[in-house]
Amino acid sequence: MCGRYAVVSRLKIIEKEFNASISEILDRFEFNPNVSPSDEALVITNDAPDTVQLFRFGFTPHWAKNKTYMINARSEGDHNKENAPNYTGAKGIINKPMFRKAIRSQRCLVIADAFVEGTTEKKMSDPYLVYRGGQKRPFAMAGIWDEWIDNKTGETTKSFAIITTAPTPLMQVIPHHRSPLVLTQEDEKKWISNDLTLNEVTEMLYPFDDTGFNAYPISTDIKSARNKYADLLKPTGERLRKEYDYVFYQDLKLQGMGETTARKRSQKENQNNQLDLFDNEVI
Repeated sequence: MCGRYAVVSRLKIIEKEFNASISEILDRFEFNPNVSPSDEALVITNDAPDTVQLFRFGFTPHWAKNKTYMINARSEGDHNKENAPNYTGAKGIINKPMFRKAIRSQRCLVIADAFVEGTTEKKMSDPYLVYRGGQKRPFAMAGIWDEWIDNKTGETTKSFAIITTAPTPLMQVIPHHRSPLVLTQEDEKKWISNDLTLNEVTEMLYPFDDTGFNAYPISTDIKSARNKYADLLKPTGERLRKEYDYVFYQDLKLQGMGETTARKRSQKENQNNQLDLFDNEVI
């Protein structure tokens, strides 16, 4: 599953990479190396493909009585419960009441610079940062979205979940039993196309080619949703795949990412106030 990820690129870079306007979110967007459930995060939806928007991380279908905060949606639905990497069977998400409307007509790109996965055994007590090398970021994960209206207050919440698949080769090394669906640039446009047939959608729901991606262990401070400082992404051990260029954290520092010392100190003081929302994947 994918319950934490990082968005640290400058907005102008995001605007250029995805050819989408950022004007609507300029006053609301904040650097976030620890996007967590219930945070507002960057998406591009099929009904507004030229605009970057801020939606709530944690999916609530329009018909729900209360907010549900489903952060991930299994592409296989109730199938492949053993999470076999070579699974080629039915894509049960299309029949899930929670997601069957959204997978057909409400798809989005979830913008990220890296994502975090814990090991299958220790979960986020043993976290790894997964990133794409060669400064090829940001990238997009496949998502679905919906709009929910609170009947009591009339407040509207636009929210999203990240599509997950069986594990990629790199996820198996961590090891972790699931993987978010990272899209190629070509598939980004397809994913949010309103002309995509359901059959074409399901053909995309397979583990992505993680060639060029790498991972390294990071601090368990990432578990606390309150922590939002850049040092969360600092390596605490060796990379899983050998490489010769800069690791993700070093690249961030070279670009001037980070916060003031005062903010870092404030965040460190709150690191024990942990928010554990890593069991919200639909099985």
